[in-house]
Amino acid sequence: MAEVNLAQALTRALDHVLATNPETLVLGEDVGRTGGVFRITDGLQEKYGADRVIDTPVAESGIVGAAFGMAVAGLRPIAEIQFLGFAYPAYDQIVSHVSRIRHRSQHRFTAPLVIRIPYGAGIGAAEHHSESTEAIFAHTPGLKLVVPATPADAAGLLLTAVEDPDPVVFLEPIRSYRRMRGEVADPPAPVPFGEAITRRAGADVTMIAYGAMVPDVLDAAEHLAAAGIDAEVIDLRTLVPLDFETVIGSVTRTGRAVVVQEGHRTCGFGAELAATIQEEALYSLQAPVGRVTGFDTVVPLRRAEHHYVPGVGRIVAAAEAAMGGS
Repeated sequence: MAEVNLAQALTRALDHVLATNPETLVLGEDVGRTGGVFRITDGLQEKYGADRVIDTPVAESGIVGAAFGMAVAGLRPIAEIQFLGFAYPAYDQIVSHVSRIRHRSQHRFTAPLVIRIPYGAGIGAAEHHSESTEAIFAHTPGLKLVVPATPADAAGLLLTAVEDPDPVVFLEPIRSYRRMRGEVADPPAPVPFGEAITRRAGADVTMIAYGAMVPDVLDAAEHLAAAGIDAEVIDLRTLVPLDFETVIGSVTRTGRAVVVQEGHRTCGFGAELAATIQEEALYSLQAPVGRVTGFDTVVPLRRAEHHYVPGVGRIVAAAEAAMGGS
């Protein structure tokens, strides 16, 4: 075990799969000679060669299209898109082809590929560099959607994604790359899909988050504890498949729920969570399900970015409002 940050954990996982599985390869803009925009693939081209860690043109549709062809042919490509907002040119490939190949071919073909994408605000980069639009991928049948929050989960979920027979969109929280540290085994231990984890046990209110919002929700829980409110914190880890059992079980016990997401409020993933909680746990609820989200605007420039991203204060206020609804 060694303590590493989330970025280093991903590098370890990529190094492991390249070393142990000859069918794997990495492709994307600047992933080779410069080690990727966030240096996640740093040193891997030198170690494994330019035919395993491939620098591509600036053409996201081409990156995903090439990876799709490789996957159908029997390889296990790991494609990197530099920012979530840059994935939109590849959206047609992902939705029209990658997600549908199993259905379209009547299960004769599948596409075991991973599309790694940094997402979210927090580093002062404007517009397309700060998007948190995971809901559009969660809405697409045929895709799995992974959003880790800790180094161990980032490494372990990536190993699981590479071995999955179907396509996985793997979102990496940008501001957690070097913010989150933790122990990671060498080699990393796989983490199964569809299993949320309780980061903090509590009895009064359930707070549900994923990715970059998990550390902020944990900080909010500590503030609430000082005020006598015992919050339970659930980290979803994967949005598709989603661990409804853990979520509903927790809300049934606490009677209150607050869903926290960074993305825009309207039609965000938190709306799906809130609707499901009210369908499955309505008679246990002592207050309406709260949502803490980004706003229905373009992510603002650096000086106003902190107003957009849900912070500890907004999360605490939502939990306090839920407690006042009993």
